[in-house]
Amino acid sequence: MKYRQLTKEQFESLHEEFARFLASQSIDAKEWNQIKAEKPAVAEEEMNIFSDVVWDDVLTKVKYVEHFSKTSANLFKCDEEEIHRIAIKINWNINLLEQKGFEWLMQNPMDNSVEIFKGSKPYNNERNTEIFDLIEKGSSISQGEIFEYFNQLIS
Repeated sequence: MKYRQLTKEQFESLHEEFARFLASQSIDAKEWNQIKAEKPAVAEEEMNIFSDVVWDDVLTKVKYVEHFSKTSANLFKCDEEEIHRIAIKINWNINLLEQKGFEWLMQNPMDNSVEIFKGSKPYNNERNTEIFDLIEKGSSISQGEIFEYFNQLIS
């Protein structure tokens, strides 16, 4: 398995897609229930394959991810060959996880208590695997507005 199995909730929200996936392998609902009951390892493998297909599709489309903590933000732009990072550190009593703290940062990005670092590097491993790792560590997929805002400020 390349990534991780989808959660029960994710499978439930993708039940139609999963049914089509099974149908593409000539497995209908009755046969699927029989496989689950009699061959749980085979059922598990089908779920793992479907999970990898879904993750690969989602990750291929990702352009930006971001991760916030109380005093820092890591903003990533995920190009095809390399990943760009803007790291922001707040050296003051501001909590970026609260709306008030986030708004303060957006209104005061050049304040003396704000440190901004920028860097780029090629992927160490396969692109989607590295993005998946960032998501598993708490990053969220984003539209990139915050990355682009800070990128314009410091470029």
